[in-house]
Amino acid sequence: MDSLRLPEPMADQQKSKEDTNERHGDKSKEVIASPAHSTVALIDEEPEDVDPWDLPELKDTGVPWSALDTKGKVLRVVVSVGKLFLLLGFLYMFICSLDILSSAFQLVGGKAAGDIFQDNSVLSNPLAGLVIGVLVTLLVQSSSTSSSIVVSMVSSGLLTVQLAVPIIMGTNIGTSVTNTLVAMTQVGERSTFRRAFAGATVHDFFNWLSVLVLLPLEVASGYLYTVTKLIIDSFNIESGEAPDLLNVITDPLTDSIVQLDQSVISGIATGDQEARNKSLIKRWCLTFTNTTLKNVTVPGPENCTSASLCWVDGNITTTLKNISDTYNIKKCTHLFVNVHLPDLAVGLILLALSLLVLCSCLILIVKLLNSMLKGQVAGIIKKILNTDFPFPFGWVTGYIAILVGAGMTFIVQSSSVFTSAITPLVGIGVISIERAYPLSLGSNIGTTTTAILAAMASPGDTLGNALQIALVHFLFNISGIILWYPIPFTRIPIRLAKGLGNITASYRWFAAVYIITCFFILPLFVFSLSLAGWQVLVGVGAPLILMLIIIIVINVLQKRKPGCLPAALRSWDFLPLWAHSLAPWDKVVSACTAKCCCCCKCCQIAVDDQEKTGRESVENNKKPHVEVYDNPAMSADKEVENEIKIELEILKMSRL
Repeated sequence: MDSLRLPEPMADQQKSKEDTNERHGDKSKEVIASPAHSTVALIDEEPEDVDPWDLPELKDTGVPWSALDTKGKVLRVVVSVGKLFLLLGFLYMFICSLDILSSAFQLVGGKAAGDIFQDNSVLSNPLAGLVIGVLVTLLVQSSSTSSSIVVSMVSSGLLTVQLAVPIIMGTNIGTSVTNTLVAMTQVGERSTFRRAFAGATVHDFFNWLSVLVLLPLEVASGYLYTVTKLIIDSFNIESGEAPDLLNVITDPLTDSIVQLDQSVISGIATGDQEARNKSLIKRWCLTFTNTTLKNVTVPGPENCTSASLCWVDGNITTTLKNISDTYNIKKCTHLFVNVHLPDLAVGLILLALSLLVLCSCLILIVKLLNSMLKGQVAGIIKKILNTDFPFPFGWVTGYIAILVGAGMTFIVQSSSVFTSAITPLVGIGVISIERAYPLSLGSNIGTTTTAILAAMASPGDTLGNALQIALVHFLFNISGIILWYPIPFTRIPIRLAKGLGNITASYRWFAAVYIITCFFILPLFVFSLSLAGWQVLVGVGAPLILMLIIIIVINVLQKRKPGCLPAALRSWDFLPLWAHSLAPWDKVVSACTAKCCCCCKCCQIAVDDQEKTGRESVENNKKPHVEVYDNPAMSADKEVENEIKIELEILKMSRL
């Protein structure tokens, strides 16, 4: 039987079908997908890698100014002004909470700090003096308070200037923990936390590196003591008054909450036994001291003030002495003046409240800055803060930033306040790490100028020693800047801070490990070894330091010149994974966290599943009823299959 010939229209249709197969044949062969799923996800492009340290673009998502009508422009101006006042209010509360936090730490550990300073035999060890400076500043959360204790001890003759130099270095390290703790409040977002933690720890690394160089130099040559002694002897400096700048604004609020008697800690440090039984909480704010000449009974004639003012009547010896009587006139008006609680209880209450207010204000400040610093405003601020002067004066920019940091710190009278205020700006990307570094260096200088002016208010007989200690602090920071800033290659703190920022961005729990280790465990470990004596300190510390140096050298050679190392040392793979990687530790931390938060996590997963199901149902309802195939090649094949089915049906009917 002759083969069945298709009608002419059907032949054209078959030809069209073949052309369609030819056009789409290659695509249909390349695309392999289940007919029930879309293939759009297969052709999505992966985002390109970007430098995590590049400042992000703060895009303006609102309506442009030119597109607003008069009412909209007025409303935007009012909202912007309101946000500015809110920002200033939150910043004021943030500064006050730092002041209350310092008072709380003094109530909790102030007397312990005074006891630590009493052991002069321990302070004779420079390394122990350094650690004591760190620990005391951590206890009172104020370098000015710990410095004032040192000044009072030097003035009273209990401590020489040479022994006080390492303690001043320690206070410089201890005060840098505040902004590091502030950076922890931005742990929620990875890139923000990376920048914020690096911006905070660049201050830490500068202080630690400066101590590592200048402390051995001071022990070997007495560099800081000798230079400051020459300065004091060269100038005839008269006593003056320390200025009150920001304190004029913050004292009304902080003094209404709590007031402390700073003389108690100094009294304990100088060996006053009566001060040990006194409370740090100030009860009487206005007192009157009256000195009168009275007859006093003394044990014997040798205790008389003079032979002419001494009378002996049998076994009773009487003499004239000046007796000072203090009369309480006006009671203080702060919240805890009539609260009969121990200092520790009041300190813990203030510590919890101040931390709550501090964290809340900081979070709100970051939110407000994110909403305000957008579009052109953000561009202008970032350009002003991060742009260098044109060639050949680009090197001047960093030194101007140092002066700005010193001036701002002098105004707020606290390096902790200034560095804690710029940490959120680094986190949201307004200030770069490279610009935050000189600002922090300037902050170190600014806080020493305040100490110098405060020392000038000392009495004439103790002015020289007090001023010399303040100058030691100043010269220490100037020397550190000379070491770690002028030459770009020497700006090692920036590289170390970025490295730590990358680690904490991947393993956020490591930030807490860093703070606890560097500011608590390590100082306490060194202090314990110092108490055991020089032999134990050198016997344990020297091998550890040697091992650390060897590890650092091997790491540098592995990155720069691996060929200089034996094949086994070109990587740390020969060690167990936990010894050279944080990944196993991260699994342990994650497992512990999962066990502690199992219920919360399960509830959160259930909520997320419900939200996901709801979103999918809404999206399905919104989708138009079209073919489920998004790939055009598969859609064309589907049309061809439909045409073939139609032609087969026609053939069957024609046979009949």
